Amino acid sequence: MFKPIRQMLRKKGKPEASLPDGKRVYAIGDIHGRLDLFEELIDAIERDDSEAGDAETTVILLGDLVDRGPDSAGVIERAMRWQQERKVRCLAGNHEQMFLEALQKKESLRHFIKFGGRETILSYGVERSVYREASVETLQELYRAAVPQPHIEFLDSFERLIEIGGYIFVHAGIQPGVAAAEQKRKDLLWIREPFLSYAKPHSHVVVHGHTITDQVEDRGNRIGIDTGAYCNGRLTALVLEGTTRRYLAAIEGKKGTKIKEKVLTE
Repeated sequence: MFKPIRQMLRKKGKPEASLPDGKRVYAIGDIHGRLDLFEELIDAIERDDSEAGDAETTVILLGDLVDRGPDSAGVIERAMRWQQERKVRCLAGNHEQMFLEALQKKESLRHFIKFGGRETILSYGVERSVYREASVETLQELYRAAVPQPHIEFLDSFERLIEIGGYIFVHAGIQPGVAAAEQKRKDLLWIREPFLSYAKPHSHVVVHGHTITDQVEDRGNRIGIDTGAYCNGRLTALVLEGTTRRYLAAIEGKKGTKIKEKVLTE
């Protein structure tokens, strides 16, 4: 149904970043409950990693595993299982923050529902008819009862920022001019401006999700890889090794079961 899309990118005039020798990274953008795309991309990554030769490989999930798409519960379960099989590190996104806060605060639950939480709650087995009739108080009780404790602990363990070689990996972005160790959690999970329009080099090239673009957005000082899994049917992974950058993507066919394949261009 889906097939990887690959691109080798060599951009001139961009700040060069690299990974240490012998390391390989697959960074995956916002999944948002699209277990189908996630499964396809996992398969593509496993094949690619096997074919690419020996390396110390790290997979980084850039946050927003949950909400909006149909199977957030399944995505969490699959990510937990994959983490048992290989080195998978997870970054906290703003939707993980809303997920956890909604378990504790009614106002947070109301906010959560407006931004895709409905689909997440339904993915945990709450019946649609029950959901429609439930008060906020009842819905929170149902939500608390439905989410397994291991899922809560898994999401609560997510990291804020990961640094490997010349790259920093975050969910949303960073505050320009602020050292990595001094970045505020709110910015790492929520920022758009001034980060997105900032044109000067950062201390590292920043790999992030959070802001949807139709294609991978490489601005030299940052690389955005949220290609809209839940709305565009495209889940993308950035592959880094040495100074090279490649892209793998699982793409949903527009007419049912369909395989799409093309080379991403600059």
